[in-house]
Amino acid sequence: MQTFLASVVRLRDLTHDVREIELHLDEPPDIAFAAGQFLSFQIPTPELPHPLTRPYSIASPPSLRSSVTLLFNFVPGGPGSSFLYALQSGDAVQFKGPAGTFALHDAPDRDLLLVATGTGIAPLRSILLTRLEQPGDGRVRLVWGLRSERDLYYQDELRALAGQHQRFSYVTTLSQPSDQWTGETGRVQRIVEERVESADGLSVYLCGNSGMIKAVTDIIRHKGVCPIHREQYYRDREPTLEV
Repeated sequence: MQTFLASVVRLRDLTHDVREIELHLDEPPDIAFAAGQFLSFQIPTPELPHPLTRPYSIASPPSLRSSVTLLFNFVPGGPGSSFLYALQSGDAVQFKGPAGTFALHDAPDRDLLLVATGTGIAPLRSILLTRLEQPGDGRVRLVWGLRSERDLYYQDELRALAGQHQRFSYVTTLSQPSDQWTGETGRVQRIVEERVESADGLSVYLCGNSGMIKAVTDIIRHKGVCPIHREQYYRDREPTLEV
């Protein structure tokens, strides 16, 4: 993997515990990656003889070659998120990459189903934005599960994309909503079960917790045969990658 030097150019708190960070590439001045891939950071850990490695998926599309956007939860005591949360605008940072086999593989005319829980939206956002930049007739559907209203973000962006692209639709569902919530409720599994009629002509990209990935994989396999690409996220731990 290549080593990059970058500068923090933008920090944005999206919720009480989710932050977006934009890094401008200094050396080399640009990066080539596939939508869905991740970068690795060496996290200094005084109590250990060597730094820890933590991967973070790129949330921006590959068409933006001079910068990358990352998305992450703050996990109390987590070395990776503590390191990234401490960064300030103008700080220099080093990372390696890109890496990972969880990436957009399919032709633009193939329908995509993207399913995420929590910050598993990060690589799927890169995949979504990339696909919508490409010509093609394939539909793109996103199903995203969050906990409650205070965990919502990217909703204005998704609404705007759905308005601009007739082939894109999305559902955000909350597992623990308040009584005032008027949107979808429950887990993403229910949405997939009810709204995906067949796996014919479909490619599926899953990113989130292990329970969701297993449940949605089983649901899709009962509906037919299609490619299923999976990336399992842990909180402030390295992901397990499967394709």
